[in-house]
Amino acid sequence: MKKSLITMLFILVGCVGTANSQQAAAPMDDCAEADGYRFICGPTNAEDLVRVPNTDWVIASGMAPGTSLFLMDANRLTANALYPGMLPRARQDMSRYGACPGSPDPGNFVAHGVSIRAGADNRSTLYVVGHGAREAIEVFDVDTRRGSPVLTWIGCVLMPEHHEANSVTSLADGTILATVLIHPDKTFFEAISGQPTGGVWKWSPGDDGFALVPGTELPANNGIEVSADGRTIYVASSGLHKIVALSNTSPARVLGMTEDLGITPDNVHMGVDGKLITAGMHNEDPVCGSIIDPETFNLETIATCSRPFRAFAIDPQTLATQEIANGGATPGWSNATMALEVGDDVWLGTFSGSRVAIRPRY
Repeated sequence: MKKSLITMLFILVGCVGTANSQQAAAPMDDCAEADGYRFICGPTNAEDLVRVPNTDWVIASGMAPGTSLFLMDANRLTANALYPGMLPRARQDMSRYGACPGSPDPGNFVAHGVSIRAGADNRSTLYVVGHGAREAIEVFDVDTRRGSPVLTWIGCVLMPEHHEANSVTSLADGTILATVLIHPDKTFFEAISGQPTGGVWKWSPGDDGFALVPGTELPANNGIEVSADGRTIYVASSGLHKIVALSNTSPARVLGMTEDLGITPDNVHMGVDGKLITAGMHNEDPVCGSIIDPETFNLETIATCSRPFRAFAIDPQTLATQEIANGGATPGWSNATMALEVGDDVWLGTFSGSRVAIRPRY
């Protein structure tokens, strides 16, 4: 049976995740500043991060078996397990998510991309790309009325069979948009060669399930975000090395794209000033080699070789780019997947590591 890209990454970084779990309990000296980076230790493979609206709390995904979601304090720079924990909370919204077969298996839930939408009365909705026992977008209520966020699972939307979501975002009406990096009949090598391999999948309340949005097929559809008015979808195409703007129509139209960023852009989120923020690993590196040449591409090298990163702010109207942070390879942390603005700093996620890295924003 052909293994998916995500499954292969789990296999390759599984031993890293085990080591990271041990490092989380190590002395704080192991988390000391190094090579211009500060760290928050504990989160295992924190592939994506979101800030809980109007708070100093940050939620991180944990893309490894046995972990799922972590909660970080932006003031104390500490991290703790958030979900599932000892007693995971669940209250299924049957009116909206009645087709969901129940809450995820807490022993086999792997969190990937995350997105959060602010609600009323200090409540928000968290959307999580879930792997493990099932492929689904898992939905949580985030309650901060009493301070520290309380997470309650409220539903899910299953992905089509053999389709693994990568990133997720939402619209104000509850519509969910998710990317699939590689469709079942495509390969990652086709994506590296610039051929369309993935797409944006859409579900709205009342729909039977996700449906592909025609016109959204790109080389390796990765991160996804929407404009404030919901009219424009932004997709990180890891195969094109660009952020692509698409109309939120069916079929979708390409409205524009950034210049080649020189990195493999991964997640993309709206920043505090209304600009899109993305980050990724250098495409070319003298130590780790190329990750854009189909002839030399090696997944194990990507997963294990420490590679420099760059982060960009992107004007959502003009798609002009501005570098806001960069950093070199450093032992113990690599494989940047996203950037989150927190004060004067940029927090960086990774698909393979035991910590979140912090660099000053330019």
